[in-house]
Amino acid sequence: MNMELLIWHDGSNWVVKNERLTLSAPTLEELDVEVERFLRGSGMLREGETAEVFMTFDNSTIPQWIRQYAQHYFNRVLEVRG
Repeated sequence: MNMELLIWHDGSNWVVKNERLTLSAPTLEELDVEVERFLRGSGMLREGETAEVFMTFDNSTIPQWIRQYAQHYFNRVLEVRG
């Protein structure tokens, strides 16, 4: 299973969102735990399965003037095993 999420920092927490969910946590490690908890709790990930979660950084959250120097802030891939 593959899932794509948009990721950004709101000043207090890291936030991920797509059409199915919005999750947040103060650290990336805690955010990963929230994503794993959601996948398992929603039944989207069953035991023995693996999910690849691709997080694309929302460039609109950084100032326009700096975007020319970096085409993306960062992207992440989280592999979750059920």
